[in-house]
Amino acid sequence: MIINNKRIAIVGGGPGGLTLARLLQLAGADVKVYERDAGKEVRVQGATLDLHEESGLEALRRAGLIDAFYANYRPHAGKLRVTDQNVDIKFDDHATEGLAENRPEIDRGPLRHILLDSLNDDTVVWNSHFISMDKSGEGWMLYFKNGSKAYADIVIAADGANSKIRPIITDIKPIYSGITIIEGNVYHAEQNAPHLNHLTDGGKVFAMGNGQSLILSGKGDGSLSFYTGCKVSENWIKESGIDFNNKQQVLQWFKHAFSSWSNVWQELFLSDDLWFIPRPQYHYPLNQHWEPIANLTMIGDAAHRMPPYAGEGVNMAMQDAMELATHLTSNEYATVKEAIAAYEKQMLERASAITKITLDSTAMMHGEDAVNKLLDMFKGTEQEYNRNEQA
Repeated sequence: MIINNKRIAIVGGGPGGLTLARLLQLAGADVKVYERDAGKEVRVQGATLDLHEESGLEALRRAGLIDAFYANYRPHAGKLRVTDQNVDIKFDDHATEGLAENRPEIDRGPLRHILLDSLNDDTVVWNSHFISMDKSGEGWMLYFKNGSKAYADIVIAADGANSKIRPIITDIKPIYSGITIIEGNVYHAEQNAPHLNHLTDGGKVFAMGNGQSLILSGKGDGSLSFYTGCKVSENWIKESGIDFNNKQQVLQWFKHAFSSWSNVWQELFLSDDLWFIPRPQYHYPLNQHWEPIANLTMIGDAAHRMPPYAGEGVNMAMQDAMELATHLTSNEYATVKEAIAAYEKQMLERASAITKITLDSTAMMHGEDAVNKLLDMFKGTEQEYNRNEQA
């Protein structure tokens, strides 16, 4: 195996990085994951994750973790309601045998624990906020904010959309999608956002109108995650002057920006038990390409960040992990560079196609007649699923 006696460093302990570490360890590889979080019990932010058959779920099967997934997933978390801006329900998956269970959902925290618990005890090096790396002999020396450093023969960047390692691989810059999200989380939603918590009912809500979107996700801990989507300039966060740590300023912005929406949605901003973070949405060119490096590559958002409007982010990262592990542990390649080159070619082709789908979905959800166009898309998806079931 070409990675025998090679020390592998994965920078970033998200689902992609942890999946890769598990798959490599199953093959006997020497691997460490360097994660900036202080420890395993740090609260995991973000909405629930729907895992897809050919990517996220397949990666868990190969990792021997599919039973653990089904022991921890939330069977009704994918139930979806689609509404307009006036909270008029146009589609209700709670009342049908709809699309929810085609893509089973799990909260980010339980998925992370499943992956962490599958690794050797010393695999994850916590409190390792990556700063930089330099060539060191045939490998790399990695430097961290806490003053520590580590050597690796092979480095894999799994450090997300703002990867510090990606610029070493390529100077291709991301493209602004035209949409900026305000992500938030309301804790104890039954008390702090009762109407919207009831509307979500442990599942999801897609609300669209006036070229804007608002997506809600119920979580197993009783919180309600959400993100707004608005068409604003790339520098809007800075130009707006909003202090996103100030609840009142964010609420005033929402009341103005979503003034054509029902006042019910303002419930998201009324409690003190919540947080916000603004996220401008970027993607990479569909034809991005770079020359492979002998002992350095990347997976997940570091390689192909994109908006969340097709639910592909975590699935892409886990599929990257699955494919990269397959290439690195294969006997088909004479060198690590050959394996990386084959992986990157396959990954970039797949990412191009998924990015195009995501951008089309992003435009649809923030365009005219978004609700009806989304429902038409659901009808087509359901018909295709039924055809596949009958085949």
